[in-house]
Amino acid sequence: MRNLGGILLLLGALGFFYCSARLSNLDPLPSGLGIRDSLQYSAGRLEIARYAAALSGVVGFLLALFPKGR
Repeated sequence: MRNLGGILLLLGALGFFYCSARLSNLDPLPSGLGIRDSLQYSAGRLEIARYAAALSGVVGFLLALFPKGR
């Protein structure tokens, strides 16, 4: 589990920075949009991907830190 955690942590960090770099080149989303409405824009899809990458990084960190549970 420690190896899987390290892989998830690495992929999460790389995915987060990749999405952040791509978002800086796009126009910002209009305010007041829901999640479903924001997916119609490429910036919205990258925002969701950035949050998913951050979540996978956190899960990877926890798996690397606690490979067999408590």
